[in-house]
Amino acid sequence: MTERLPLEAFRGRALLRNGTWVVAFLADWCPFCRAFLTDFEALDGGTSFLTGIADLTDGESPLWENFAVEVVPALAVFSEGRPIHWQESDLGVGLPPAALDRARALAVAAAR
Repeated sequence: MTERLPLEAFRGRALLRNGTWVVAFLADWCPFCRAFLTDFEALDGGTSFLTGIADLTDGESPLWENFAVEVVPALAVFSEGRPIHWQESDLGVGLPPAALDRARALAVAAAR
């Protein structure tokens, strides 16, 4: 089950959660984010990793600056709170399906 992560779940570029996480950075106003959400919520980490959503709907959210986000949706993989992978969309395109495959593979490898 995908957890909606509150702003307090982050400190700077760190995720204040143990284990391995794949986190989607999304904004409600972004049509590419809305389309990506269905595929992201279907991402199953089994016992290897967890999934979360960081809400960037508010343009004033400090997450924009902390992660230097320029385009959403974006994906991050965290291992024990540290970011080990980051991928942003290309402007006007969204994330390709391969982005989820890569994030899944990195998360499974990090969880070992």
